[in-house]
Amino acid sequence: MFGGIDSERDLEKAPQVAKAPMDDSSDGAVPGESFMYGNSVYAKLQRLAGKFNIEQRGVERVPENERTDTSYFNISSMWLAANMVVSSFAIGILGPESFGLGFVDSILVCLFFNLIGVLTVCWFSCFGPAFGLRQMVLSRFWFGYWPTKFIALLNVLSCLGWSAANSIVGAQLLNAVNSDVPGFAGILIIAVCTLFVTFAGYKVVHLYEFYSWIPTFIVFMIVFGMFAHSGDFWNIPMGTGAAEIGSVLSYGATIYGFATGWTSYAADYTVYQPSDRSRRKVFLAAFGGLIPPLLFTQFLGIAVATAAMVNDGNNKYATGYAQSGNGGIIWAIVEPLGGFGKFCLVILALSIIANNCPNIYSVSLTLQVLSHQTQRVPRFIWVFLASCVSVAVAIPGYSHFEEVLENLMDFIAYWLAIYSGIAIADHFIVRRGFGGYRPEHYDKPEKLPYGFAACISFAFGVVGMVTGMSETWFVGPIAKRSHGGDIGFELAILFSFVVHAIVRPIELKKFGR
Repeated sequence: MFGGIDSERDLEKAPQVAKAPMDDSSDGAVPGESFMYGNSVYAKLQRLAGKFNIEQRGVERVPENERTDTSYFNISSMWLAANMVVSSFAIGILGPESFGLGFVDSILVCLFFNLIGVLTVCWFSCFGPAFGLRQMVLSRFWFGYWPTKFIALLNVLSCLGWSAANSIVGAQLLNAVNSDVPGFAGILIIAVCTLFVTFAGYKVVHLYEFYSWIPTFIVFMIVFGMFAHSGDFWNIPMGTGAAEIGSVLSYGATIYGFATGWTSYAADYTVYQPSDRSRRKVFLAAFGGLIPPLLFTQFLGIAVATAAMVNDGNNKYATGYAQSGNGGIIWAIVEPLGGFGKFCLVILALSIIANNCPNIYSVSLTLQVLSHQTQRVPRFIWVFLASCVSVAVAIPGYSHFEEVLENLMDFIAYWLAIYSGIAIADHFIVRRGFGGYRPEHYDKPEKLPYGFAACISFAFGVVGMVTGMSETWFVGPIAKRSHGGDIGFELAILFSFVVHAIVRPIELKKFGR
């Protein structure tokens, strides 16, 4: 129904407009660059999108003449805005509130696990300019054409889960502003605003992220100043013994899951950068956009959470958190500001849009990787459908936010650790750097790896994950020896890396690709 060019005659009769060369696809996929030709539903929708300057390109390789994004700060601001949000603040709160850690140990866990988690996001960001390919499309070089579809499914779950969790945080803030705004209404507001930005595509997403972090940062500084002035901070002492080890490792897995969660999207936001971009500068631009907001917001969340732990029978922070979650605890800080305090909460609630934009934009691209049929559905249609599904997931999860957030972070940490382990081993040991890729083969299954090695490596990564995971419903044997601490992602990346480094060269020698 959404098929591309109707016939050779349609192409010949089409008006002569500037366009990139057509993809040389051997499998009948839609020629992505020919967005406006033919009378199919696909072509008509793309022509309509073009009239409104909506991005038409999906997972097709971006040709060099379209790579006009030459700003390194566009890379930094993308991640600066996406992490300068109340969702990151909520991760900080989990340290003392859910894991029972003190102030200093929560801060140290937050620092070191964030530094580890962002490395793969920065590294994968370098692939966008080098090859002009989206992150899930790049995965075909490591996993093979068909196994990548399974990876894409995992990424769809991550994108939708992220979006739902973020919408819940925003809805909590709106509920704290006005208790007459129910959770589902707040979720709908966040979802519609996010849809408005992501529907337009890459340029509008980057434009929004370029500026949206500024008012959010100002409000966070107001929250910081108000809380510091209140004198309610409590330096919860650092724990000791086996329980402390377990809590540190488990909280570390949550922090890592949040920081590395952008890994499976990273190249999506640098594909319009020219291929001559310095990889070192791209890496540092991403790093400079990720670390400052993550540490600032999470450190602030940890500090505020300490005040909620004081058991004096009249704790406004604990009461606010019990009533409206993260929105309630922030309202307890800015309540003396009256109407302006409510305005600050609204700004923080709307900051969720910046965090949700990468999720909804990237899930639309990921869905196009699943099959030829899904690629024939324009990207902006998938944006709309994914937004609807995200709302359907978020509304029932509203009343179980902490459990949803913690489990989601662990799930993301586990599978992305395996994904990263395989990609790192393949890149450095097998391909020996960027020169070992043939990007023009991205849509040719017969030129890509079979994926046997990746599947075996993934299976061993799952073994590492299971033996090291620590969840309420299962504690792995190695996790038990670490006093119940979650070391699932560490073992997952180790197992998958080592196995792939051994098995992939054998596959290459046996099958030649």
